[in-house]
Amino acid sequence: MQNSYVWDPIVRLFHWLLAGSFIANALFTDPDGTLHHNIGYFIAALVGCRLVWGLIGSRHARFSSFPPSFKAAARQLEDIAVWRRGSHKGHSPLGALMIYNLLLSLLGIALTGWMLTTEPFLHSAGTEALHEILVHWAEASVLLHVAAVLFETRRTKVRLARAMITGYKNLPDSSAET
Repeated sequence: MQNSYVWDPIVRLFHWLLAGSFIANALFTDPDGTLHHNIGYFIAALVGCRLVWGLIGSRHARFSSFPPSFKAAARQLEDIAVWRRGSHKGHSPLGALMIYNLLLSLLGIALTGWMLTTEPFLHSAGTEALHEILVHWAEASVLLHVAAVLFETRRTKVRLARAMITGYKNLPDSSAET
């Protein structure tokens, strides 16, 4: 086993603050309340910081280290189908697609949420419907993300959630992809 430092403190803090904030806003706040709006602004700020960190951050935090690739994701799905255990030091191809999906979804939620607080869109049924659709999409994506983390942890024997807490991935061998 190879213990590799992968997730820097900024990535980990972003991840858990975002998870907690999203859960709080989705489940525990009044959508018309000030707290809901403030948490939404906080989420938007978190995503903005993550976008900057994705350009200038540590190796595995940079977007250049996990470009979106449907071809690589298809290869990973093939590996999953035949139970081939490949490890990825940073984000896997499917994980990368999920990251981009969630960041774009959250930006859309923040934008439509903000629009709903401005005069031209204050009572816009279309904007509110789009906001709700994006929230439901993000919720489904989060559930899929959690299920995938649990499944891939079992399949690859790499404790993915633990790595997002400690920063270290305990990879099966040194042949893990970078």
